[in-house]
Amino acid sequence: MDAEADSLLVACPSCDLLYDVSGLHNGEKASCARCGEFLTRVRADGFVKLQSYAIAGLVCLVIGCSFPFLSFESSGLESVMTLPQTTQQLYDQGRPDLALLVAGFIICIPGVVLALLLLLSTCIVRGKFYEWMVPVTRLVFHMQGWAMVEVFFIGVLVSLVKIGHMATVVMGISFWGYGAFALLFISSVGCLDRVQYWSELDRLAGVSRAR
Repeated sequence: MDAEADSLLVACPSCDLLYDVSGLHNGEKASCARCGEFLTRVRADGFVKLQSYAIAGLVCLVIGCSFPFLSFESSGLESVMTLPQTTQQLYDQGRPDLALLVAGFIICIPGVVLALLLLLSTCIVRGKFYEWMVPVTRLVFHMQGWAMVEVFFIGVLVSLVKIGHMATVVMGISFWGYGAFALLFISSVGCLDRVQYWSELDRLAGVSRAR
């Protein structure tokens, strides 16, 4: 009974083969022996890193929305753009639906995901469990697939290559801030191992009930 209680079973997301990954140590990872699909990785400092990445990412997002993103100069005319202005211009041009999608996918959803990850990781680092952590975690796992941070930034880089031949482009503070935010967002999501997260959440829930 003790061995069963201490086991951590996980099914391969590709072929559903069941594994016991409770014997993994810090730094070790598990992959499916049948199809090679990644299963989980144990990181002793995973939640601390997640907390740090989330804090830094939110700071960079604020920077990315507060200063000029790009400025264009051609034939003596200069245009300065910020991230919030991109959605405002789409709205002014009669495309409120597109403006809502752009604002949601590149600013709102990623920002909410990082804020919730910061909240959850802070609770786990402090060894606290609350009932709302379970539905909030499910919400985060669902929302992170709708964040298009890296897609937007890659699209901007591709556009700069084309626009650079027609105008002088200056990348502002927000450009670098949002670029750092994109890297930190990817790092935060990468630190969130679902198997280890749910295992730790179950452990904290058991400790809370024992009290």
